[in-house]
Amino acid sequence: MASASAPPRALQSSEMLSRDQLLHLFARFSVLTSQPDVKKRIADAVKDKQEAVAVTTAIQEEILLEMGIDPRYGIACLGKVNTVYENDMELMIQFYRFVAKEEMAIDEAELEPSEFAEKMLTQQKLQEQQLEMLKQIQKYNPDEQFAILENLHKQLESANFDSSAAVLTPDQIQEVVRRITTCSVKASG
Repeated sequence: MASASAPPRALQSSEMLSRDQLLHLFARFSVLTSQPDVKKRIADAVKDKQEAVAVTTAIQEEILLEMGIDPRYGIACLGKVNTVYENDMELMIQFYRFVAKEEMAIDEAELEPSEFAEKMLTQQKLQEQQLEMLKQIQKYNPDEQFAILENLHKQLESANFDSSAAVLTPDQIQEVVRRITTCSVKASG
């Protein structure tokens, strides 16, 4: 029997967050961390010797609460996105953008303006390299593309997801394709 004073709905605290819920969280976080007042909130916390990541986590918790999700549970779900949604490339791309956006918000609060500008320039160069890499990858068939991206994923994992490992050179791409071509020839022969 439900009482009249019960909250309209209980907070979600079971089952992995859905794809739509995660995409909403990522988009909302991106919008909020782009706003001057939120940037100031993070910067003020850093000036007060607080951890910037504590503020970005609090922002994520606020969004989760808005969504009707228990904040601690929702944050725990973020730690499982890699394993639960590993085969959903679009969601994984959005997840990595979300992580990068959080890192950027923290950097902006913690670094001097010149250091932040230098880091952003480095990021821009990395993104240009990644775009070139993606253009190279598009030239291959889906099986070869999958092998290339799988190789890139392994490279990122072994580099502990350091962004500098997020690019394969044209030679590395050709080597991956050569290996899978050699393997498929041996398998069919």
